Amino acid sequence: MPRPPANRQRLAPAPSEGSLGAVPRRQTGRLGDTVVTYLVDRIVGGAYPPDSALPIEAVLCEEFGVSRTVVRESVKLLEEKGLVRAAPGRGTRVREPQEWNLLDPVVLEAQVRHDRTLSILDQLVSVRIALEAEMAADAAGRITDLELARLEEQATAMREALDDPVRYAEEDAAFHEIIMGASGNLLGQAIIRSIHGKARLSRLYHGHETHDGLAESLDEHLTILELLRNRDAAGAAAAMRQHIARAWASRRPAPQT
Repeated sequence: MPRPPANRQRLAPAPSEGSLGAVPRRQTGRLGDTVVTYLVDRIVGGAYPPDSALPIEAVLCEEFGVSRTVVRESVKLLEEKGLVRAAPGRGTRVREPQEWNLLDPVVLEAQVRHDRTLSILDQLVSVRIALEAEMAADAAGRITDLELARLEEQATAMREALDDPVRYAEEDAAFHEIIMGASGNLLGQAIIRSIHGKARLSRLYHGHETHDGLAESLDEHLTILELLRNRDAAGAAAAMRQHIARAWASRRPAPQT
């Protein structure tokens, strides 16, 4: 079985966001978490392609400076994430991408980090549109006066942040959180928090926001608020769908080649 390359920074092809690079020799936190994070990054980044074997335990122990117990526990976690499978007589081999658990936080974060074609971000946005549109419709029939008041406060906070894209993004996310909470769809809210949280880690997801673009976004949020106030489920769903799709299309960069 081949040993990993001596230059660790060349283990994975250069992704849009960059790989994790060299393994830190002074690790913090749980050793197993460090090993898992780096191995996930290499698998998702293509350093260990589908059906290839992971390096043997001794090689991983040497590279990460950990015991065989830590390596075995780390590989077991990779199996639980759907990334590898122990094959008798063939070692631990990488599974096909369609078998990976993309909702696992570590796997999803690595997918976003290595998303050269933006296909993962496109899929995240599609999932977000479907779920948030449905939750906006549900919220229209359930939202309370207190929640409407909170949305109005958030809209004011967003207006005050039009010249600060970073702060605006935070206030924007809080606006959507109120609507999701009002929908009563706890599972949908948990899924959106996970996928949107990982998407927001990528600079490619944010693009280059302008004052005019943020002002257009604010108008769309005010429209959604008014539709919720009028208990218009179909209108709120359509407005939410159009808002998320338009916002992504306006800031989506060209894929890297």
